[in-house]
Amino acid sequence: MGPILLAFFLAALAWVLVAGAALRERHPVVFWYLTGYPLTVVRIVRTWRRVAQLNDFTVSRGPTRGLLGELVVTGDALKPIAPRISFPKATRTGASVEVRLHPGQTPAVFISAADALAHAWRVHAVRVTSPERGLVRLVATAGDPLKRPSLAAAPAAHLSALVGILESGGAWVMNLRKIPHWLIVGATQSGKSTLLARLVAQLAPQNVALVGVDCKGGMELGLFNPRLSALTTCRREAVAVLGALVTNLQDRMRVCRDAGVRSIWDLPAKERPVPVVVIVDELAELYLTDGTREAKAQAEQCSTYLLRIAQLGAALGVHLVVAGQRVGSDLGPGVTALRAQLSGRICHRVNDPGTAEMTLGDLNKDAVVVAQAITADEKGTAVCTGAEGGWDRARSHLTTPEEARRTAAKYSDLTPVLRDVHRALLLAATPEVES
Repeated sequence: MGPILLAFFLAALAWVLVAGAALRERHPVVFWYLTGYPLTVVRIVRTWRRVAQLNDFTVSRGPTRGLLGELVVTGDALKPIAPRISFPKATRTGASVEVRLHPGQTPAVFISAADALAHAWRVHAVRVTSPERGLVRLVATAGDPLKRPSLAAAPAAHLSALVGILESGGAWVMNLRKIPHWLIVGATQSGKSTLLARLVAQLAPQNVALVGVDCKGGMELGLFNPRLSALTTCRREAVAVLGALVTNLQDRMRVCRDAGVRSIWDLPAKERPVPVVVIVDELAELYLTDGTREAKAQAEQCSTYLLRIAQLGAALGVHLVVAGQRVGSDLGPGVTALRAQLSGRICHRVNDPGTAEMTLGDLNKDAVVVAQAITADEKGTAVCTGAEGGWDRARSHLTTPEEARRTAAKYSDLTPVLRDVHRALLLAATPEVES
């Protein structure tokens, strides 16, 4: 009976392992709740006191100085007391623990120990936040959700685009109503163009006018031309179109003033002008010049128009999405002023630390360090700001150029006509046609 029972036991164990592997592959959330979460709870509870002591989370009510004969001895007090923690709460991608701080403690020591906590609990990462004074929340992520980005469900909203997944497992949404203007940076092959393609594909079915500014001859944004209300391919055309949009802003201000409202969203739906999203691909092409007087004048005009749109566009339904391989003050004095108006920030892998600092440094220094750690193998991965402040690592959903092209063609009949913008573009293109 002994060998037979052993054989049955080994066979049962093999089936359990096979079933567990299949469950983990097909239903990772269910596998996490049934297997990963209980094991993680045990590790957190068993290791907390030791981890707290090793990472200086503990305090002691005893004195740190004492008398030894006629000598004063200084050292660590005995009987260290670890901060009190809540029972680990399960999430779809990990677990969260709340820590009640001792008087005088700050979240800084927990932030610096995040990697040590992840190692002790055998999880992918631990994020540290402080929702209120005296309280720290430790959010452990069991695995890296960015390796297999699936689209989490998110409510459909006007001027909102579901572009990928956050490291926390939530939906990565670019909501232009909440964050009206965005800055996207990334080196070649970092995922910047893929993100723009996803954004256009998500906005195409909506009641919105899309205006493309692509001074690289339209190579990138030209794929979406059927759904664009206007596409500029050189700086001269960009000056004309951006200038027409600024004039359009003034018309919208006049409508709001006459109606006694402060935003187009307060107007009746029938009187509300169509929202406009201006997508600028490669900002440097607008600012860098060959030194001629005409080129400098065009660059200054573009800078002024973009800044004007960023300052006034949020309430008037004109939004900016500005992308580039690098962003720095050396492009011109207007870049820093424009950056300050673009509250939405997305930083992919970049080639120079200055671009990451320019993109995220004024919001969060920790985010700069994380962005600089993105490797060439992590295509589509970025550090992004959230609607409620803070930042996250995220990865965009893969949208191929062909998919974006088909989507643009499918919804081409929804393309609004911006008559003043279209007229300005035709006038700017006329000299080029005649030559």
